[in-house]
Amino acid sequence: MKKPVTQVTLKNGMKIMLKEIHTAPIISSWIWYRVGSRDEPTGKTGISHWTEHMMFKGTKKFPSKVLDKAISRDGGRWNASTSRDSTRYYETMPADKIDLALHLESDRMQNSIFDKKEVESERTVIISEREGSENEPTFRLSEAVQHAAFRVHPYHHEIIGDKADLRSITRDDLYNHYRTYYVPGNAVLSIAGDFETKSMLKRIRDLYEPIPSGPKPTRLIRPEPEQHGELRLAVEGPGETAFTQIAYRFPNATHSDYFPLQVLESLLNGASGLSYKTARLYRALVDREFAVDVSGWSEATIDPYLYRITITHRPDRKPEKAVAVLDDEIKKLQDDLVPDEEIQRAVKQARAVFAYGSENITHQAFWMGYTEMFSDYSWYTNYLKKLAKVTPKDVQRVAQIYFQPRSRVIGSYVPKGKGA
Repeated sequence: MKKPVTQVTLKNGMKIMLKEIHTAPIISSWIWYRVGSRDEPTGKTGISHWTEHMMFKGTKKFPSKVLDKAISRDGGRWNASTSRDSTRYYETMPADKIDLALHLESDRMQNSIFDKKEVESERTVIISEREGSENEPTFRLSEAVQHAAFRVHPYHHEIIGDKADLRSITRDDLYNHYRTYYVPGNAVLSIAGDFETKSMLKRIRDLYEPIPSGPKPTRLIRPEPEQHGELRLAVEGPGETAFTQIAYRFPNATHSDYFPLQVLESLLNGASGLSYKTARLYRALVDREFAVDVSGWSEATIDPYLYRITITHRPDRKPEKAVAVLDDEIKKLQDDLVPDEEIQRAVKQARAVFAYGSENITHQAFWMGYTEMFSDYSWYTNYLKKLAKVTPKDVQRVAQIYFQPRSRVIGSYVPKGKGA
């Protein structure tokens, strides 16, 4: 029998989620903060991602040069990432070494230094990272589509931020962002692995409960107005390959239409953004030689976001023809009920991807905290049940609602390289 997830809220408002898994002597610990690029006003874009970088620069107790060596010496691995809605840090360690991770995270929640020299050094690193991305045609195109799709909502900008802001953000801006959002009442600690819940909870209370709760930060709320009419744009740049990206507006992860749309996504492109040669768009575009490749992906987000389809064009075919073929495939989904066996195949594919992505201890600790950022853990535990309930009529209905030209953005990448 599987042990349930223990959920506790400390006196300072910090949420703790614990799941015992005794299959290997490993523990994975994740700490999540409810802050991401959606919380950044104009002038401070990229500040959440930059703050994440600064958290690796050390505290007085754990100087930066000590951190990496300490984790690797104990046989662990660690990393962090920033998304649109959250920032998270993790350590996966041998079970008897997890105290290091717990001490480290409780210390850097309060005592990260944000040294001015380190801030300037990291400014160079992040601007270089941004410029490296700008060399990629698909990044340029994707950013332009995102800018067009969101004029008001802070999903407008990329997680890495705009270069103008990366040049002007100060050490104090970063430190104030850290002090505002890195408080216990804005954090979730999710731990899975080989431990005993009662003793683990005592260790957590000893380390985290003394931390002052601090005021709960207010999140930025700027709803995107409805789009009236299809938007088209073109981006010119180096290279020899043309790309088109089509972005449809999708609901947030807690909307009742989210799951039928996951099945529809699986039908069109394969589950979870992976390219499947049996998917409808691959068969229509690649097998029939209208395009070199096609892929699509959506995201589980707090607010409505996008479903993007990217077509990599053949040099000998007009991009407009590939888009027309895509439109034909979508019209079929809107006009005709998908055969039940095809729905079942798409659900099975999505289930397999989901199962693979949640099988190990690190992934299980991830899912506990991740779902708390936009819903709660029941979103994860009910995922497969909700997929299984999707019917052909559900798929047709959401295809008719969300795949309308009037609310989409189409971006074209026009290559200007040799032979383009």
